Formats: sequence, C-alpha cells, structure tokens
Amino acid sequence: MAGYMVYWSREYVKELEKAGDTGPFKVVYGSQHQVMPSISAVKVGDVIYPVTIKDGTLAVMARLCVEKIECAFDYTMRELGTYHSALIPEGVLYETEGTYGTFVMWKDGAGYLADDTTVKHNTIDGEMYEKLPEHIRRVYHAETLHEVPHLFHQEPKTCCAKLAASGSGSRIFPRMIPLEAVKTMRFGKSKSVQKPLRFDKNDRIMTTSVSAFVRKMSEETMAVFEK
Repeated sequence: MAGYMVYWSREYVKELEKAGDTGPFKVVYGSQHQVMPSISAVKVGDVIYPVTIKDGTLAVMARLCVEKIECAFDYTMRELGTYHSALIPEGVLYETEGTYGTFVMWKDGAGYLADDTTVKHNTIDGEMYEKLPEHIRRVYHAETLHEVPHLFHQEPKTCCAKLAASGSGSRIFPRMIPLEAVKTMRFGKSKSVQKPLRFDKNDRIMTTSVSAFVRKMSEETMAVFEK
C-alpha cells in the first residue's frame, strides 16, 4: 500500500464549499493537465490524500482508499449519467446534437459532422453514419442521457479526464498538519529520490512544490497523514 498526495487549489476548495460537498470522498481523476495530473502510478489498495495550503501549512482535505481504477468515461457515465468531457475510449461512439447538425465523436473526441448532406453507409443501432471505425462497440446518444445525483467533486475539474480512481473515502474537511511535521515529509517515486517540500523566504510552502503532479510519499510521511 502506497500513499499519494494530490493538490486542491484554494479556489477549488471554495467551489466545494459553495456546492456544500462534504463527502464522502469518492473519486480522483487523472489527465495530462497540471490541474488534474496523471494517476497512472496509483494502484488498487493505495491511498490518495487531497491537500490544500491553509494558514501557511498543509491541510489534508480527505482520504480515499482506492478500490477500483477504470476509464474515466466509464466512471462518469455510470456515476454521473453523462460523460462530462472525459476522454472517449476506443470502441465508443458519442453522438450529440449541435448548432450545425449531429456531431459524432469517438476516440478522445475525434469525429465529424453527420448532417443531412452526409452520405451515410454504416448502420449502428438503427442510425446510419459515414466512415465509422469498424471497432465501434458502444453507441451513446446525448439526448437520451440524464444526469444522476452526484457530489460536486465527482465531476472532473477539467476536460480530458482519462482515468478514475474510486473507492471508500472520508468526509471532506481540512485537517491541519503542524508546519514542523510538514518539514520532515519526503516525496518521490523511491527512497533514493525522495525530497522535502520547498518553502519560500517567509517559510511558507511553495504552491509549485505540491501542485501539478500526484506525489508518492515516503512511509514515514504516510504515517503522519494517517494520524
């Protein structure tokens, strides 16, 4: 079991508070964006702790024991009712009505307009499309989908969510870690490369040392988080 730290900005925490989202904490998404970094190193059984910077030190906002890692699209379709701009995986077609006609998407949002002027050859679920990849196995029509009740943090923070790590989580509220303890913490993929967080000249944690990446923590650091 490994521990990972992911950063929540002050602005995002305010959005959670405004939405009244106090958990339980259910999911962490990963993408290639810094605001929602990759979780490809996380495994089932690992623990993820979202943190923010509050009063000059770290505040642990929640704890998630990872029970499942899956395609973000599959998680959002099941738990939210719609795909919420998650990356569309291989074998899935997503159709939505737009200003200029019907837009058909597959594989990370790639697609084309399928309006009345399109010459259509392939038939899937009674609908005909042109030049659809032969590997399409699932088809979703946006107008038939409906949002289901969910918590604010279950919505990806940005587009292009790729993976979703879900499981049993705690309530969401800040648990302050004394600055003295924060200074003893070490983060890195292995013991040989683990480093402490960086501080500015005023002895405040630098945001760049906790954001942009999901950081694996040392066993000793995880013990502090667990307390």
